[in-house]
Amino acid sequence: MFRTFFKTLEPVTNKLARAVGGAGSSGTSAGSSAFERNCESKEEQLSAALKRTLPGITYISVEDISGGCGAMFEISVEAKEFIGLSTVKQHRLVTDSLKSEIAEMHGIRIHTTPSKAT
Repeated sequence: MFRTFFKTLEPVTNKLARAVGGAGSSGTSAGSSAFERNCESKEEQLSAALKRTLPGITYISVEDISGGCGAMFEISVEAKEFIGLSTVKQHRLVTDSLKSEIAEMHGIRIHTTPSKAT
């Protein structure tokens, strides 16, 4: 019974641990801070790869949704390159930009939006 109860609380405690550890507090243990650095570096790596290949990005969000292991990410991108393209072609641009990174992942969620023409 307790095991089931703690399993239901696991997503909440993981989210809280990431929120507290990600704030840069020095009170975290060495293991969790290394864990946080690895998550951030993978997210930053994906963001940098997208920014290199799609210079017209006006908004980008990369989030590890695998609980911290780096196996699955949710990516939201708004870019000028998406104007006039179908959703499939927009997603293809993102996946082509991250081809080598996607090979190491279990899954990816992609949300794209064309930038407003100014």
